[in-house]
Amino acid sequence: MAKLTKTSAFKAQVPKAETQMDKTTRIVRKMVDEESEQRQVKINRLRNARLEREQNTPAKKSR
Repeated sequence: MAKLTKTSAFKAQVPKAETQMDKTTRIVRKMVDEESEQRQVKINRLRNARLEREQNTPAKKSR
């Protein structure tokens, strides 16, 4: 077992360089998150429009 000293116990780790696959994954996740956010905005806008239309439309009488 390695001997722990004051300098070896708390050494700052050098961050690894980002690989091409990591870069691609990061970019794709960002794109998917942005598309998901845009989709949610659209869904909320359409839902609110539908609810408003239903409120302003007189109810049909059922026989």
